[in-house]
Amino acid sequence: MRRSVVAAEQVRTRLAEVGERIAAAAHGAGRDPNDVEVVLATKYVPAEHMHVLLEAGVRLVGENRAQDLLAKYALYGDRFTWDFIGHLQSRKTKQVLPLVRLIHSVGSLSVVQELQRRAENKVNVLLEINVAAEGSKSGVLPEEVDRFLETASAYTKVQFAGLMCMPPLTRQAGGAAPYFAQTRALAARLSAAWDGRYTFAELSMGTSADYEIAVREGATKVRVGGAVLF
Repeated sequence: MRRSVVAAEQVRTRLAEVGERIAAAAHGAGRDPNDVEVVLATKYVPAEHMHVLLEAGVRLVGENRAQDLLAKYALYGDRFTWDFIGHLQSRKTKQVLPLVRLIHSVGSLSVVQELQRRAENKVNVLLEINVAAEGSKSGVLPEEVDRFLETASAYTKVQFAGLMCMPPLTRQAGGAAPYFAQTRALAARLSAAWDGRYTFAELSMGTSADYEIAVREGATKVRVGGAVLF
């Protein structure tokens, strides 16, 4: 479903408001707000409306679908910095890899294998965790992460730099917090276990519905869309 984006001035205003909320959440957790990056999620933004984001000063965006990334990149190229934040199929890896700064959603060995084949140099990615073991979501189950990394570590071009998660939908205030905390704790454990090989310093957690909670729980990247754009 594509939607009309608000005017550039409103995008700027709303981004500033998001920044203020992030700063408050970060300070409340004893963190530096500058350690949190906003990736503007443009899943529902038509390619022909992306110019509004440029006018608003947006430069970092996250795309969910390979075909949308290709279409938008064809129009705007390097005027944006592109991240890939949606489910990535192995057959789409060769199209996505050359266009993006970071893939947030590596969650299968087939994608790791394709990255190994396609990457010219080492490539930093995030490991997607299916933090609540939901059948409708992709990603590696927490209890299977160690086994996954043991196998993936043979593919030396692929460097895991952190984790990404999407908690279950909930109407309960703060309901996402335990899942974000679990992901943060997992990242800390993996950083120690894989010291010298992987870092797991980056945490891509939180959307428009819960980014403040995510920041309080350690997010370094929040994927915000609707709160700014529509």
